[in-house]
Parts: sequence; structure tokens; C-alpha cells
Amino acid sequence: MISANDLSPAELAALLHFHADAGVEWLLEEEAIDRFAEFEAMKAARRPAAAQAQQQRPAAGERPAPGQAQVRPNAASRPAPAERAASGPQPAIPDGEAVQQARFVAETARSLSELKTAIESFNGCNLKHSARSTIFASGDAESGIMVIGSAPSAEDDREGRPFSGKSGQLFDKMLAAIGLTRSAILLTQVIPWRPPGNRAPSAAEMDICRPFIERQIALAEPKAILLLGNFSARFFFGENDTIHGLRGRWKEIAAADCVIPAIASLHPQDLLTAPVNKRLAWNDLLAFQAKLKSLSLLRN
Repeated sequence: MISANDLSPAELAALLHFHADAGVEWLLEEEAIDRFAEFEAMKAARRPAAAQAQQQRPAAGERPAPGQAQVRPNAASRPAPAERAASGPQPAIPDGEAVQQARFVAETARSLSELKTAIESFNGCNLKHSARSTIFASGDAESGIMVIGSAPSAEDDREGRPFSGKSGQLFDKMLAAIGLTRSAILLTQVIPWRPPGNRAPSAAEMDICRPFIERQIALAEPKAILLLGNFSARFFFGENDTIHGLRGRWKEIAAADCVIPAIASLHPQDLLTAPVNKRLAWNDLLAFQAKLKSLSLLRN
């Protein structure tokens, strides 16, 4: 086993990043816990209950006396749900009340800056507790052009902005190819917090984050939207097809009183994994560029 004292600062940083990318949320507890003593205490607490259950259990072939309840083995020794919940820290999982709270917070925000502050202060989603950063919309909210990704990656979480790292570099090249830059569009993501280990967000997590992304769209009032990635396309189009089946077709999505034309394409990370699909993404970008020109959002 290699000691941390034998590693250089760069090696330690790489190791920490590796654990963070794998979804490790805590390296140490707040206070030291003797798990061996905890286990022995648990066994000691169960012995009297187990002995009582043994005394109440009828012998083999003997029926319980009239009026005597039959005791199931280990039923008395099993910890109650409240006791199990108190045995350790539990994640804050979104529920119906948290969804209602998210809707209220989103609807009361009158500007993107107010919404950003509200999301950063919101603690009703378990994703926030494992993420470093809250990723919010950036760029020009008055441009009429909006690009929406899926969920923050490990690089996004570290940098605190959407589309960072190698996928971000490719994304910048994709924008430049149709005459755009990050500063000339409004760029955001469906989920503001990175799911641990880059897993797919759960249905509950999507429900809790939906009011936030829909409010961003309503406040920005874009004239056209580009959706990048399988998750974002499914999220807005309400279909279960893959990105290859959803891309390249203009559809309408609604947010509050706004109905906006949107087209989906492959995420830059998909293109890094399978470069052969770049030709498909290029066709989608050309379609998006043509729409922007028809709306007078992009010069010819």
C-alpha cells in the first residue's frame, strides 16, 4: 500500500480527481467511528430481544396457546425503520414537497440573476450535496440563441462552467464553424449539478430540476434552441428514442407561455467517442445556422 506521504502534490491531485470522477463523496467521517465497537454493541442489543423471542416461540410440533401471538423469528430483533435511519447520514432525496418548493422558487425569480441566486441557495436536491459547483446559464441572454446540454461533467464541475475540458474545446470549434461564440449565445444545461460518477439523473432528480431549466428558458425567451445530447433531447421532446433518432428534426418545446423551435444534435463528448458521427453533427449545425439566419439572429 502506498502512503500519501510518498506521493507528489500532482499525484495526490490526480488521485483525488480519480475518486471524485468515480462518485466518491466523502473520504472521511466528521468524527472517528469505531465500527468494531459499534458492531459488538449492536449484537449485545439484539441478544435480549432474541432470547425473548425464543422463549415465546412454541416448541417443534407445539401450537401456540389460545390468545398467544405467534412470534416470527428475528422479528423483535430487527431494528425499526427510524432506528435504521438514525444509524448514519442519509441522502436528501427529492420528493413531492421538494418539487413543489423548486417550482415556487423558480416561479418567483424575476430575472436570470435572481434565479441563479435561488438555485445556489436551494438544498432540496441530493445532487447538490455531492457536486462542487452549481452550473447556471452563461453568455448573452439577449441573443435569442440558446444551447442546452445535458448534465455537468467532471470537468464542468471542477471549472464551474458548462462544456469544459476537451468536449468544451470541440464545442467551441463547432460554434465557430457556424459563426458563433460562447459569449454570443446563452449556454446552459438541463441539470445544474453533476450526478456522482456521471450517472444518468433519476426521474426524481429530473422532476426537481425541471422548474429551474424551464424558468431559464422563460426568462431568456430564446427564438431558437439547440439541444445537445441524448438526455437533453429526451427531456424536452418526451421521447425515448436515441439521439440518432431524435437529431436533425425541428420540433417545438414549451416553457411557460413560450413555444420555441428546437433541434437536437450529438453532444461533443459523443463526437470525441465516435468521430465518425461528426458529419451528422455538421448537418445539424447547418440546419441550426439556417434557422438563425431566417430569424435574423445571425448575419449572412
